[in-house]
Amino acid sequence: MATYRFSLVETEQECAAYFALRHQIFGLEQRLFPTGDRDHWDTIAVPIIAVDSRNEQVVGVVRIYEESPGLWYGGRLGVHADYRRSGRIGQGLIYKAVTTAHGWGCQKFLAVVQEQNVRFFARLHWQALEDIVLHDLPHQLMEADLAHYPPIITESLGRAFTSRSLLC
Repeated sequence: MATYRFSLVETEQECAAYFALRHQIFGLEQRLFPTGDRDHWDTIAVPIIAVDSRNEQVVGVVRIYEESPGLWYGGRLGVHADYRRSGRIGQGLIYKAVTTAHGWGCQKFLAVVQEQNVRFFARLHWQALEDIVLHDLPHQLMEADLAHYPPIITESLGRAFTSRSLLC
């Protein structure tokens, strides 16, 4: 049985794999961003990855960023096509993202979720707030119930941003 490690990006190789998987999912597969999915939020976002412990392959990605004091967003959640069967990776990435932000002072955690994933998020203690259309597709603005995501501090916010800005 596979086990997965959920962590902040720590090396240049992880950073390259993080962006390559994002491009595979959002550019090539979903065709949302054919020329690349990087945006201005990537300049401040903290990338998080899921790694298959059997082969050290990056199999899932998500980013978190603080839009304003205490207000955090998660985004670009994606799982490699070969690993989508159980939902374990998506759930682990969401947990790592929200608990990390919560540990860094998050008071409200939001995400814009593709319509087909709303029920999955709802099972993980997220509430739909508003209908949104992005890239001609229906989405929901959703909020995590922070009571189900205890604050976890694995490293300082400053170190995460410093290492992220040096690597990605």
